[in-house]
Amino acid sequence: MKGGSTIGHNFKVTTWGESHGPAIGAIIEGCPSGLNLSQKDIQKEVNRRKPSKGSKVSTTRREKDEVKILSGIFKGKTTGTPICMIVENKDVRNEDYSKIQQLYRPGHADYTYDLKYGLRDYTGGGRASGRETLARVMAGAVAKLILAKQTKTSIFGHTVKVGNIAAKKFDKSFIEKNELRCADKKATKEMQSLIEKIRFNEGDSIGAVIEIIIKTPPKGLGDPVFDKLDADLAKAMMSIGAVKGVEIGAGFSAAEMKGSENNDEMRIDGKKVKFLSNNCGGILGGISTGEDIVIRLAIKPVPSISKPQKTVSTNKKNALIKTLGRHDCCLAPRIIPVAESMAAIVLADKFL
Repeated sequence: MKGGSTIGHNFKVTTWGESHGPAIGAIIEGCPSGLNLSQKDIQKEVNRRKPSKGSKVSTTRREKDEVKILSGIFKGKTTGTPICMIVENKDVRNEDYSKIQQLYRPGHADYTYDLKYGLRDYTGGGRASGRETLARVMAGAVAKLILAKQTKTSIFGHTVKVGNIAAKKFDKSFIEKNELRCADKKATKEMQSLIEKIRFNEGDSIGAVIEIIIKTPPKGLGDPVFDKLDADLAKAMMSIGAVKGVEIGAGFSAAEMKGSENNDEMRIDGKKVKFLSNNCGGILGGISTGEDIVIRLAIKPVPSISKPQKTVSTNKKNALIKTLGRHDCCLAPRIIPVAESMAAIVLADKFL
């Protein structure tokens, strides 16, 4: 029976664990042997996913998220055997969910998990919780190391829109210097103010758009028809719970273009093919061109809000619900390391 918790063929990642269970973890199969890998390499990426201290954007849940590598490493190098990594859940408050255990939270997977399994973990959302993405970041850290060692590829993301406020300038050096991971200083302040107003004045949350850029990917990754690189990247991104839309390159803007505008014209530069634009987002026919791969993701508002909403109970009664507890208001900055990791996992799988 397929459980839906594994991605990849040559670089295979399986995640396990629940939001409020004992631990979260990942198992990697197919990692080449001889790769220098330490706990610090994984921890560095995991720390990027953690909420900032004193944040008015993210959850107040404070997990140490200390990574433990249980297998697949010997004397600081990968052995080629399965790598198992684990992070224990410490700051758990199951009592926050005791009053709503019989209520389906709007925007959550409560109802559909009950439909499919007839049983659900109501504490924090179980497998449907955003905390599951921690395991993806652990695996993504290994994928990034593979790409760094064997290719010239690098991956980074940034927030381009929160609500109706869009970034207009791009300063890459500013991305990791602000909590929202936005490359526009002015827009960052406006985004922050909007988030605080929505969170503290309205008891609500807000959606966003993020962009993932894969610099200098290997050429020729991806296969025709069903295993196209863009198809697999789209699936990987849509597997992140809060992602509701994916566009690559010009994306939905291509619907407004003429062919002469959308086509990426080419010239010879020395002996190399040079593209004069990148509306295809670095992928043609499902195969990478070597140009930067540009992916934008629509992130839905956090469904856990303190504003009263209409719902139904497990015994089919109408009810009102307020989802109390510790939740993010805007997911954009914390999803960026997750989306980077999913991109790295797909690329490592294709490359290997």
